[in-house]
Amino acid sequence: MKIMKSNDKFTYSNSVDVDYLNQRRGRIISNTGGWFPGKGVFTHGYSMLEELIGEKSYFQLLILNATGKMVEKPLADWVEAIYGCLSWPDPRIWCNQIGALAGAARTSVVAATAIGSMATDSRSYGVLPLIEGVSFIQSALAKHKSGMSASEIILEITKANRGKPYVVGYIRPIAKGDERLETMERVSKKLGFAIGKHLALAYEIEKVLMEEFDEGMNINGYVSAFLSDQGFEPQEIYQLFSMLVSSGVTACYLDTLNQPANTFLPLRCDDIDYQGAVYRAVPD
Repeated sequence: MKIMKSNDKFTYSNSVDVDYLNQRRGRIISNTGGWFPGKGVFTHGYSMLEELIGEKSYFQLLILNATGKMVEKPLADWVEAIYGCLSWPDPRIWCNQIGALAGAARTSVVAATAIGSMATDSRSYGVLPLIEGVSFIQSALAKHKSGMSASEIILEITKANRGKPYVVGYIRPIAKGDERLETMERVSKKLGFAIGKHLALAYEIEKVLMEEFDEGMNINGYVSAFLSDQGFEPQEIYQLFSMLVSSGVTACYLDTLNQPANTFLPLRCDDIDYQGAVYRAVPD
């Protein structure tokens, strides 16, 4: 579609696109759902007030709204458990630190939780790396089915990274191992989930990494493999965890809100490592 200037007015050169836009002038069109006064509220073909509220859990509804899929309660309970594993009330964690600073600055709890949650949308930490983690294990399983072993998959990666095992979902920058894996494995077993093909391969890859690099799987790798076995795609999983850290952020906000204002991580002027221009007098 091109935009051309004619007689001091801008017009679209593609009439089909103009017709498409004209159909939507003054109208909001949703393929998800909506509220019809006197009739009810609907989402993805379900009546919320008649079929969902009181009949399905909150996390079943959350997954439905994030992916369009109505899952069985055990899977929704699993997602609820992983939310708990990935939202800790520790103000040293980067997204929680934003919430704590917001509490010290006396912002609203909504603003604090929102901006803290936005910080988890980073390339290295938080929710966004799940896309790469899921993409990796799904691609790895396709290679495995074509005949590649877990060792060959890792060898392919290390060759491309100068001998470094850069695999999203494995290795942890701060500490070795991941204490959350044992908890989620226990939860999975309790809820009746068997180890699927993606997760089985993830364990094989972990074994290779442990033997060759003394590095294991982290929670990203486990979540990526487990939810791949449940039929989710990378983008769906990313959408599913958009507010993953909100509970921990809120907790850290309330902690500093109940302390004297502006006392979270205070700085003296000489705490700043200034490396700019040397001291000089202000001109007359």
